[in-house]
Amino acid sequence: MQVTRALEPLLPFRLCRRLLPSGLMGLSATLLKATALEIAILTGHVLLYPSGIVQERRGGPAPEFPPSGGAEDPARLPTQAPPPVVLLHGFIDNRSVFVLLRRSLAQHGRHRVESLNYSPLTCDIRIAAELLGRHIEEICERTGSSRVDVVGHSLGGLIARYYVQRLGGDARVRTLVTLGTPHSGTRVAPLASAHPIVRQMRPGSEVIEELSRPAPGCRTRFISFWSDLDHLMAPLESARLDHPDLLAENVQVSGIGHLALPVHPAVATGIRQALDGDGPAADATPGTPTAHKGDLTVA
Repeated sequence: MQVTRALEPLLPFRLCRRLLPSGLMGLSATLLKATALEIAILTGHVLLYPSGIVQERRGGPAPEFPPSGGAEDPARLPTQAPPPVVLLHGFIDNRSVFVLLRRSLAQHGRHRVESLNYSPLTCDIRIAAELLGRHIEEICERTGSSRVDVVGHSLGGLIARYYVQRLGGDARVRTLVTLGTPHSGTRVAPLASAHPIVRQMRPGSEVIEELSRPAPGCRTRFISFWSDLDHLMAPLESARLDHPDLLAENVQVSGIGHLALPVHPAVATGIRQALDGDGPAADATPGTPTAHKGDLTVA
């Protein structure tokens, strides 16, 4: 309490207390480091943003194992190729945010990775979820895979969850990984509510209410990464996924902010492990609200 009084007269500290969530009022080396990283990532992403505006070219059919005409080595052949991975960006963003994550996935055997750009003019999460569903159906038809994995950052995770829960997408999505997604709604930046899709991300919105309804028999496995320094989640725990009918694993990330979640190599490692089914949730049974509470410190 004495420390708080000592800081009260200092305008910069009072300003930080107003801007930061209540849990982040204390300025620390970790917070300053995370803020500097967010600024650096934002700067780099602004430079990369034009490269991701155009929808990416669709790949051909999945490659054979081994390629046609090659010598077969049963000892090296995988029993089954991993499912395609679909990446879905956040609000007012595009596929360029996943440049580093795509590279990481490809280096570890995930060669069928595709991104979907939805328009920044999209005004309804439901419409975006329908678009995602059509995109996934096209991928399954083209690759011959019956299911896909999805990684969604921020709003992208909410769109993917709506598709899974409300549009029957659990038949197609094996694993859904969300990064800083406002599963229970966020109160940050009230002035942004002028945009309809931002209003749908508010606590108590029709979309958030729909996602809280029963979802018995949902076949998708959820892994939600949430950060203790996420400046876009208010409260911070809104990025956790807690639903009695969903097989969900919440992984708390310490030391980085919202923009770093799809970029940081430690988070990329966690995503790969989640997609490979290495976490405790892989063996859990549906109906467990949270199969495992993980922790990932990257500071």
